[in-house]
Amino acid sequence: MTMTLLSSAPALSLIASEGEEHGAYASLNPWLIGGIGLFILLLLLWGTTRFNRDR
Repeated sequence: MTMTLLSSAPALSLIASEGEEHGAYASLNPWLIGGIGLFILLLLLWGTTRFNRDR
């Protein structure tokens, strides 16, 4: 049996809806996680521009 978008959509919808029962982790602050992610990306950007000797 080949899986098509129409045959797999109900199964994927069921899997996605199961995560809503437990809720998000209360200890994870989205602003903190976003800020840390932004800081890491800016640090990588700074490192890339500092060590790029092509220009």
